[in-house]
Amino acid sequence: MDADEIRKRLAVVCGLILTPKYAAVILTVLASAIRLLPMRFKYLLGYDPYFHLAYIRYALEKGEWVNFFPYAIGPWGFQIHNFHPLGLWMTPAYVNKFLSVFGVSLYDAFRITPVIFGVLTVLFTYLAILRLYGKKEAFLSAFFLAVLFGHVFRSMAGYYRGDNYMLFWYSVALSGIALALTWKPRKWRYGRLAFYLIPALAGGFSAIFWQAYYPIFAFLLANAVLLSVGAFLLEREGYLIDSLILAASTALGAVIANSLGGIFGYGMVGYNRWLGKKLAEELGLNFGWIKDAFLLAYLKYAIPLAVLTILLLLVISRFLRGKKTRILVVGIGFVVFLWLAVTYYGRVSELLLRLFPEAPIVETQRTAFKDWWEAYGLGGVILPLFALRFSPSRVKLGDFLLLGTLLVQVPMVILWTRFLFIGSISIALSAGIGLIALYEVLHSRFSPKKSSALALSGLLILIPLVGAYQGFQATLGVEPLTNEYWEKALSHLKENSNMNDVVLSWWDQGHWVTYFAGRAPVAQGGPNRAVAQYYLGLKNERYLMNLGVDYIIVSYDIIMKFGSVLNTAGASPSEYAMIPLPLVSSAGGMLLFSSRGYSIMAVPKGDRWSVQVNVGSAIVIPQEVFVEREKSLKSVALTGRPNADAYVYINLNYGYAVLMNGKAFNTPLARLMFTDEYPEEYEPFYSDGGYIKIFRFEHPNVVVTAENGSVVLRFTNATGTGIGIYGYLDNGTLVFKKWYGVKGKDKFTLPGNLNGSVVVRYTYVQKKTVLDRGVFRIDDVLHGTEGG
Repeated sequence: MDADEIRKRLAVVCGLILTPKYAAVILTVLASAIRLLPMRFKYLLGYDPYFHLAYIRYALEKGEWVNFFPYAIGPWGFQIHNFHPLGLWMTPAYVNKFLSVFGVSLYDAFRITPVIFGVLTVLFTYLAILRLYGKKEAFLSAFFLAVLFGHVFRSMAGYYRGDNYMLFWYSVALSGIALALTWKPRKWRYGRLAFYLIPALAGGFSAIFWQAYYPIFAFLLANAVLLSVGAFLLEREGYLIDSLILAASTALGAVIANSLGGIFGYGMVGYNRWLGKKLAEELGLNFGWIKDAFLLAYLKYAIPLAVLTILLLLVISRFLRGKKTRILVVGIGFVVFLWLAVTYYGRVSELLLRLFPEAPIVETQRTAFKDWWEAYGLGGVILPLFALRFSPSRVKLGDFLLLGTLLVQVPMVILWTRFLFIGSISIALSAGIGLIALYEVLHSRFSPKKSSALALSGLLILIPLVGAYQGFQATLGVEPLTNEYWEKALSHLKENSNMNDVVLSWWDQGHWVTYFAGRAPVAQGGPNRAVAQYYLGLKNERYLMNLGVDYIIVSYDIIMKFGSVLNTAGASPSEYAMIPLPLVSSAGGMLLFSSRGYSIMAVPKGDRWSVQVNVGSAIVIPQEVFVEREKSLKSVALTGRPNADAYVYINLNYGYAVLMNGKAFNTPLARLMFTDEYPEEYEPFYSDGGYIKIFRFEHPNVVVTAENGSVVLRFTNATGTGIGIYGYLDNGTLVFKKWYGVKGKDKFTLPGNLNGSVVVRYTYVQKKTVLDRGVFRIDDVLHGTEGG
C-alpha cells in the first residue's frame, strides 16, 4: 500500500471521527474513561471532599440543609453559610436522588458527580469551538481538554471541588457566545443577540456552586473587550454592538449572582464575610443592594471601564479607516494598558498581601515548570501555536474572543498552582486550534509531496495521542491520601468517644476526623498556627483546655510534614531537626535506614543495641534510642557512649526510623509519637504500632448525654465552679446566654426553654480559668445522629 492510499484511508477514518455525532460520543467516552480511573480506589482523593460528603450526609439525615454543623472547627462548630453556597452540596444529593433508583449509593454518586460536570465541560467546549471554527479545531480542542491532567485532576472521580462547576458554566457561556456570533436568523436580523442571555445566566448560576466563582466574570468581560478589539481591527464594526451586549450580559449575570446569593449563600467576599468587609474597606465600597464586594467593584468599576473602551473603539471606527491605522490605535491602547498595569501592580500586590498575608499551602504557591508540564504535558508546550491564527489571511473574530480568555487565565496559572485547573481550558483551546493552524501552514507548503502530507497527518495525530498518554499516566499515578490505618483509627475514636468531644490533629487530616469520627477537629481546611505551636511545645495544656480538646492525634503523616509544622508555627528550621528515614536493608541482622545523606545503622545485641548515626562524614552515637516493635515501645540500652545531640526512634512494625536533635525530641509531637515518656495527663487511647496514635487528654471534662428526655451535661473531675450556656438558632443568631453556678456538682441539666435554640455552645470554668468547651446540636443529643 503506497503513501497516497494510506493518506486516503486515513482521511476517510478522520472524516468519520470528526462527524459531530461520532465526535461527541468519542469525546464523552474518552473524557469519562480517564476521569473514572480513581473509581478503583476505596477512598476519596485529597482532604476537602471528606468534609463535603460529611456535611451532605448529615444534611440528608436531618432532612434539611442545616447551617450550624457541630462536627467541625471545635469547639465552636461551623456555619455553612460562611463557606460555599449550598449548590456545592445540593448537586451530589440530587445526583444521588436520580441514581439511587439504579442502586447507586450516596458515596458513589458523590464520587461520580465531578466526572459528570467535567465531561459536560468538554462537550460544551466542543460545541463552542465547532460553531466558531470547524470540526477539526473543535475535536482537537475538546480532545486536549478531555485528556489534560490539569483538567482531569479536579474533575475526576472522588475529587470533588467547586472550581469544576465554575469552568463548566464558563463552557456553557462560551457556547452561548459562539451561538450569538454565528447564528443565521431566518426572520429577525438581530434575533441571534438573544443568545447573549446564556452567558448572563451561566455567570449568575455559577455563584450557586463555589464561593470563589468570580473569575468567570473576568473571563467573560475579557471576551467582550477583546471581541471589540477584533471587530475594530477587522473592520467589522457591527460586532462592536455584540461586544457591548456581551458586557451588558455579564453585568446582568452579576445581578443574578447577587440575587441568588441571598438564597444559596454569598461568595467568599460577601458582605457577611470578614474578607468581603476587608476588601470593601480597601476599595472604598459600601454595601447596598449588591451584597458582594467583588460584584460591587465589578459593576462599579470594571463594567463602566469595559463599556467605555468599547464605545471609544466604536466612535474611533467612524473616523479611522485602514487596518494599519487601527493597529496603531490598538497598539497605543495596549501600551496605556501596560502602563496602568505596572503603575497599579504594587498597590494590587500590597492589597493581596494584606488580604492573604501568607501562602503556606501547595495550592497557593507560584507555578513551576514541572507543575506546568505535569498539568498540560505536550499541550502546554504547543500553546504558542495559537499565535499562527493571527496572520492577516487567517485571523477572525473567534481568535480575539478566545485571546481574551487566554490573557486572563495564563497569568492566573503562573500566579498560583491552584489555577492550573482553571487555565486548562485556555491551554486546550490554544493547543487544538494552534495545531490545526500549524498543519494548514505546513500543508500549503508541502502539499505537492504526498509523503510530506502523510507525515503532517501523522504529526497531527501523534501530538494529541502523546498528550493523551501523558494525561492517562498522570491520572494513574494519583492515589488517595487516606488509608485503612486512618479509617480504623478514626472509627475507633467515633465508637469510643462522646459526640461533643474535640480533637486536635494536623489540619490536613481535620476533614478526615469530621468524616470518619464524626467529631469536631480544632483545625481543618487551612493551616492553624496555634496547633503547629502546640506540636512544638510552644503552647501548653492550658491552650488545650481553653479549646476543650479531649483527644490529640499524632501520626507518621505529620512527621513527614515536619517542615510544614515549623513553617506554620513560625519556628526556625535551623533549630529543629526531625528526619524520617526508611528501612533500606536488614541483611545480616543489621538494620540500615537511609535517606538524603543521613543513615542509621542499628544492630540488636542481646539486651543492648549498637546504634550509629552517619551525618555527612561524621559517625556519632545518639543520646537515646527508642524502639517500637509489635505492641512494645521502650528506650533501649546502647553499647557505646553517646557523643552527639542526636535522638533516634526505630519502628520495626512499619520499617522506618526518625533522627532528631534534642529540641525536636522534646516536643509534644515527638514525645507522644516516639516515646513512652510524656506527662500523666496524656492517656494512650489508640495505637497501631507506629503509624497513628491517639491520646486522651485528661482534664475536667463535660460529657453531653440524654437522660429522661432532657440534655444533661455531666462533669468528670468536677472541679469547675460555673458553666456558660450559649444558645443559637440554626442561622447562627445568639438567642440565649446565661451562666450557672455548678460548684460541687457532677452534672447540669440543660433548661428546657432556650428561646428556640437548636445549637448550644458551653464553657466550663473554674473561676476565670477555662476547663472545657464544646458545642452540640440539641436534636443530635436527644435523638442521635449517624456521626455521633
